[in-house]
Amino acid sequence: MPATSTAAPVLELRDVSKSFGPVVALRAGSLAVDAGSIHALIGENGAGKSTLVKVVAGVHRRDSGVFRLGGEAVDFGSTAESKQAGVAVIYQEPTLFPDLSVTENIFMGRQILARGRRVDRQAMYAEAERLFERLGVRIDPRRPAEGLSIADQQIIEIAKAISLDARLLVMDEPTAALSGVEVDRLFAVARSLRDEGRALVFISHRFDEVFALCDTVTVMRDGSYVDTRRIDATTPSELVSLMVGRDVDELFPKVAAEIGEPVLQVRGLSRAGVFHDIDLEVRAGEIVGLAGLVGAGRSEVARAVFGVDAYDSGSVTMSGKTVRPRDPRSAIRAGMAFIPEDRRKQGLVIDSSVTRNVAGVIRRSIAKAGLLTGAMENRAAGPWAGRLEVKTSALDMNAATMSGGNQQKVVIAKWLATDPKLLIIDEPTRGIDVGTKAEVHRLLSELAGQGLAILMISSELPEVLGMADRVVVLCEGRITAELDRAEATPEAVMHAATHHLEDAR
Repeated sequence: MPATSTAAPVLELRDVSKSFGPVVALRAGSLAVDAGSIHALIGENGAGKSTLVKVVAGVHRRDSGVFRLGGEAVDFGSTAESKQAGVAVIYQEPTLFPDLSVTENIFMGRQILARGRRVDRQAMYAEAERLFERLGVRIDPRRPAEGLSIADQQIIEIAKAISLDARLLVMDEPTAALSGVEVDRLFAVARSLRDEGRALVFISHRFDEVFALCDTVTVMRDGSYVDTRRIDATTPSELVSLMVGRDVDELFPKVAAEIGEPVLQVRGLSRAGVFHDIDLEVRAGEIVGLAGLVGAGRSEVARAVFGVDAYDSGSVTMSGKTVRPRDPRSAIRAGMAFIPEDRRKQGLVIDSSVTRNVAGVIRRSIAKAGLLTGAMENRAAGPWAGRLEVKTSALDMNAATMSGGNQQKVVIAKWLATDPKLLIIDEPTRGIDVGTKAEVHRLLSELAGQGLAILMISSELPEVLGMADRVVVLCEGRITAELDRAEATPEAVMHAATHHLEDAR
């Protein structure tokens, strides 16, 4: 059980359980969060974190266990009850009303009224400005919410929580879609809330953020509480072992592969205002990491190479044959496979089954006389789903119900079924727990060992350095360095990513 201080924790959950029919989502969830602290909640996908948070938020009612807020037993039947009790949940992608102003979103349903019960907009604008000043951020309270960045939307949700005098804020994967500068700003706001005496729960897969921001960490596994530790008294490797129930000695199990002939050759690829004069080569059996800061143009280059986006000049060839621009079918016929950054929106038909998703790209080749049956799709998809160890009891399971790690495996299986020569994979492990990360890395290493050429784009520098045979660094749409595995140090890559080309060489 988590250790408790002499004062009652702001939030206390002990041995909380929740089932959905025969499926046990939470077996024995426990969490104790003190006032004036930032408490990390970590675990693999499926560990029960989200279900525990939904109990706190009033989305689900627990089946059993203790649930106290400020030392008093509670049992929320709705999100409204949870908010009224002082709980606020800040999600990865907030849901503001885009047609309303920032201020109207903050005071939705509880507008400040003047005489005659008229809405006092000036008083609301002034209060919104005071909230943003208190948080140390600059956002125009009069502007419409439409077009705001995810980071600004999250700040607005936090301002709303403070205006409601929330004593507990839960931040669920809040940094997944943020740039480095935006993450720093969010962390500064979180620390100011902690210093005011509020309690914060921070959920993240990123250990660097957990160790930079949090005071305490609780680990969950298989729907149950495992351990709580002070951040300054533990290490990432210890937390990994607690999360997966075993030692993960190699998060990046890269093995040497025989490098063959060039598969992909990109020459002089340019698109005005996006990327310029890109020369790139990936050989059989080679993993090339495409590194750079957010906005450097990495994903845009990949999309142009695959034919999703247009380019103004240059050429793309596969094994010496030209690939037609703006024609993904031509790229697929040439042997390319492309796994995009946003697997839910661009990589999967989220409301379709595993079978339909895996067989989606190869339907024409497996159909007979134009006829395609479910049995044909199952025969084609089954081996690939099995090879990637997609954890699903049936191939007809809806992809939307799967964990992020299994969704990523389904997308990879779909493209491997095309028997590609080149795999372009953008952010291969974003939003995936550490155990599944190791599985994906192991798979990429095995595929390279079998002769597949891989172009890997990643914002996680340890992933790039751990998996790539060669690192190509982009800054402001231009290649600023090309480093062999032995040369690719964190300092060299970051110098090149920030345009310090002379220092990187």
